[in-house]
Amino acid sequence: MDRYKVKKVMKPLDICVSVPGSKSITNRALLMAAMAEGTTVLKGVQFSEDSSNFLQALKDMGFQVDINSQENVVTIEGEGGDIPLKQAKIYVGSAGTAARFLTAFAAMSDGEYILESSEQMKKRPMEELLTALEELGASFEWLENDYSFPMKVRGVRVNSENDFSDRVIELNIDKSSQFLSALLMTAPLVFKSVIIKMTGTRSARSYVEMTEQMMKLFGHSGVDKLDGDRYMVKKSIYKGRVYQIEPDVSAACYFYAMAAVTGGKAVVKHMRKDSLQGDMKFIYTLEKMGCRLEWFEDEDGEQLRLYAPENNKLSGIDLSMSDFSDQTLTLAAIAPFAEDKVSIHGVSHIRGQESDRIKVIVTELTRMGIKCEEYEDGVTIYPGKPSKASIETYNDHRVAMSFAVTGLVSGDIEILNPMCCSKTFKEYFEILDKIVLE
Repeated sequence: MDRYKVKKVMKPLDICVSVPGSKSITNRALLMAAMAEGTTVLKGVQFSEDSSNFLQALKDMGFQVDINSQENVVTIEGEGGDIPLKQAKIYVGSAGTAARFLTAFAAMSDGEYILESSEQMKKRPMEELLTALEELGASFEWLENDYSFPMKVRGVRVNSENDFSDRVIELNIDKSSQFLSALLMTAPLVFKSVIIKMTGTRSARSYVEMTEQMMKLFGHSGVDKLDGDRYMVKKSIYKGRVYQIEPDVSAACYFYAMAAVTGGKAVVKHMRKDSLQGDMKFIYTLEKMGCRLEWFEDEDGEQLRLYAPENNKLSGIDLSMSDFSDQTLTLAAIAPFAEDKVSIHGVSHIRGQESDRIKVIVTELTRMGIKCEEYEDGVTIYPGKPSKASIETYNDHRVAMSFAVTGLVSGDIEILNPMCCSKTFKEYFEILDKIVLE
């Protein structure tokens, strides 16, 4: 499918769907399972393009990995912090999590690895993480451009004379909090302790908090937060376990947004009040814009239902999305239907993701005749009626999925290269068709 014509809905949608497991949790769990002692069984695994690349990378490193895609279960034999093969070629695709986490894991090893990526990932930020890994004793050979993929990494344990005692390093995560997550998860494999001092301005760290909680769930002693915006992590071993992965809240948000703009209601199965995922804040943003949330129990357990505003009009809003920036495009896609302007800020880092997402928002909404004002760290979107348009997706899965929501209300919207959504949610447009036809 090279284009998808979004069907305009003529009545409020009543949505009840299941979504894949969380990509963010899946890829953290895959890494911790590989680093752990013993066997880990992961349930509810997301089999997206990103996670599939992560799984293949673990196999290429020599890990024993058993995949049951029918049951969404993966079993991994951990090696207690070691990588079985001491030389390998690893492909991380376009996934930021795989790129940052596997690079850090390889850098803590006693082997040498060639790391390759998609063309898209070559352009995404890596230098801050790679500089920190160099400071800890890893060495790199740049195979094209400095501080980017492809590269050859020589792990810190190759040279047994390296100092693995207490260390202090600096790190800037303004471009990606994954840099910090990668170091927190992998440094305890080698060093007695590492103190990481933050040097940037980004304070929103919901994904780092997810990392910290999952480290404890896999048997790590935990991360200490020190004065002066510093993190301390101590040497510790992860333990294999059975772990249930949450539904992907990032994916769930599209369906709650569909209900919000069509005057309908939506349930995404198995949502959790105690979710580890920062994108829950998007659903609470919809509540602030006039939607109503209801937690209830059914035969499958606790569920979350969202109702559109009673007058079918979303309120405008002004907010920082730094801590749930993956939903910037989703909010932008429904912003034209609000009663007042929607202003988003605190998301300058999304310019360095799969696409320059701020620029994309302005370009594609302007193509639909919607007035926008672009800033370095965000955008203001004014109410309007989107006109007929073919949406460029820039090979960015979130562009494809977000602007499909716009098309449900406006009509006359087609999404070019829709299957770029396979990166995280291959069945998205298939599920969307079923929702519209019901």
